[in-house]
Amino acid sequence: MSTSPNDTTPNPAAELIARSNRLGADPKNTNYAGGNTSAKGTVTDPVTGRPVELVWVKGSGGDLGTLTESGLAVLRLDRMRALVDVYPGVDREDEMVAAFDYCLHGKGGAAPSIDTAMHGLVDAAHVDHLHPDSGIAIATAADGEALTGAIFGDKVAWVPWRRPGFQLGLDIAAIKEANPQAVGCILGGHGITAWGDTSEEAEANSLWIIDTAAAHIAEHSRPEPFGPALQGYAALPQQERRARAAVLAPTIRGIASHDRPMVGHFTDSDVVLDFLASAEHPRLAALGTSCPDHFLRTKVKPLVLDLPPSAPVEDSVARLQELAVAYREDYQGYYDRNATPDSPAIRGADPLIVLVPGVGMFSYGKDKQTARVAGEFYVNAINVMRGAEGLSTYAPIDEEEKFRIEYWALEEAKLQRMPKPKPLATRIALVTGAASGIGKAIATKLAAEGACVVVADLDLAKAQAAAAEIGGPDVAIGVQADVSDEAQVQAMVDAAVLAFGGVDLVVNNAGLSLSKSLLDTTVADWDLQHDVMAKGSFLVSRTAARVLIDQGLGGDIIYISSKNSVFAGPNNIAYSAVKADQAHQVRLLAAELGQHGIKVNGVNPDGVVRGSGIFSSGWGANRAAVYGVEEDKLGEFYAQRTLLKREVLPEHCANAVFALCGPDMTHTTGLHIPVDAGVAAAFLR
Repeated sequence: MSTSPNDTTPNPAAELIARSNRLGADPKNTNYAGGNTSAKGTVTDPVTGRPVELVWVKGSGGDLGTLTESGLAVLRLDRMRALVDVYPGVDREDEMVAAFDYCLHGKGGAAPSIDTAMHGLVDAAHVDHLHPDSGIAIATAADGEALTGAIFGDKVAWVPWRRPGFQLGLDIAAIKEANPQAVGCILGGHGITAWGDTSEEAEANSLWIIDTAAAHIAEHSRPEPFGPALQGYAALPQQERRARAAVLAPTIRGIASHDRPMVGHFTDSDVVLDFLASAEHPRLAALGTSCPDHFLRTKVKPLVLDLPPSAPVEDSVARLQELAVAYREDYQGYYDRNATPDSPAIRGADPLIVLVPGVGMFSYGKDKQTARVAGEFYVNAINVMRGAEGLSTYAPIDEEEKFRIEYWALEEAKLQRMPKPKPLATRIALVTGAASGIGKAIATKLAAEGACVVVADLDLAKAQAAAAEIGGPDVAIGVQADVSDEAQVQAMVDAAVLAFGGVDLVVNNAGLSLSKSLLDTTVADWDLQHDVMAKGSFLVSRTAARVLIDQGLGGDIIYISSKNSVFAGPNNIAYSAVKADQAHQVRLLAAELGQHGIKVNGVNPDGVVRGSGIFSSGWGANRAAVYGVEEDKLGEFYAQRTLLKREVLPEHCANAVFALCGPDMTHTTGLHIPVDAGVAAAFLR
């Protein structure tokens, strides 16, 4: 709720949003969707006309950097603080989250988070709870309490580890009351909280804690916090490591998708490579992460390949598969040791972070953003470990506490509130010739149904523009590729693998056509069309099939052929012949790849004039001349020769592709679907 338009007093919600956005914009302050902030203030209650004290707090699941008013939970402060009198104790503190709903003021807004108690109970007008790497480094150091005193004096208090919740809010409120000189506290194993009488003061105090901790670490850290360099584990040169990453990625995605399909993200930042090149990385990685926001997104610890980058690829693949079995057994043991009769069911035993020395980090999630953020969180964890080891010894919270948070009933409830995934969620599509016409319509449709999409085209600028129109880099990327060039096809598939973790769905759409009679068709005309469509489809399918097979997740290959693959028309020898070639590739590959769970199907369009790159490049004018109609009437002409008298548009072809790769045709392979509004001469026999 905002103050009156004529009121010149500060608007607490507006101040809070501005402060949150500033803090969240800098990753040194907190990670994506990590931390929460609040402001208290008095407004007029529209029901009673009397003043009422409110607290605005960032709601559950929101992100500080992008917070808006709709992302705030707004509660009556008197009712929230009255919960102290009915608090049943730490063993039943989860019940207090539901009680927050009875404290809400007005309608709309976000659901109150588990940290709401911290913000409401602490006696300060403005409160920030953040997860900065520097602060968590102190919080996870074995002697974190002593370090807090040495670094901050009595201006920052130490709070021993306690799971987020109502009791933690009571603890921090009591510590603030007992330490009136303090501007904040370090939460053991977790992060920081700071406060102030004004929004500016709270922000300044938060930044002072973060920057003071970072400066102390920089000045006092031992030279090699991760130990000496590990012989043979140095980073490969960039081109070499990215090539190796592309080769390993399908196997690793298969490992991460054993229980459920995942989208991937690859990072070869210096932070990751330096960590993996150091002697202590196996010990530290095995200790796992500590901050709840970290391990909720990364699992308690990563899978780490224990071979140097000089090992043969085949050995690395075999070892990764062995380690995956051991990882799953270890995670199952972790669950079995800590689960209680009322714990949620195990959510899968696959790793979300896989570290490959000399190469980089592979991270996974239900979509690209989740996978990318998981990787960002593990980079945060590496920074935390560096800081803690540089000053002391890294000592994260213990396994039992990690489990209590990972399998928290409240966390499970949050997961159950997530919207149902779209039909193609977790699927990664590669569409050739996708900057315009049928290809662009297909890419747009697949993305709309939940897929990540690689828009490939001969024209890079157009491919990137189409990808940007479809969605940001977490949804679609544009790459350049001449599908008749073997090296460019490999680079295209590698780009898809490194961008999204692998490939599940390949659409061979790239094409061109020259409308000429037999006698006018040159060898160059023939070779060009066969190179792009017959050879090109073969190269794309062969290269992508290696990825599909290595992943072990099945998949789809779809050819955009043509009604001309079965229809004989005049002045079309080269184009129709190559389309017949593509049509038979569908049958041949369906027969060969079925054993790997890979379906291969085709779509046979006809007369897709509107938006078509082929028709706009001269083919339309030629076909119009052959049929004796004006070029701008060609679509109507084609429609009139069909049984349904309807013009075929790119979107109709896209719908057919979705039908073939969607959830309703899982047992269909070797099929060609006509999308021609009914051309009797092209009926499949």
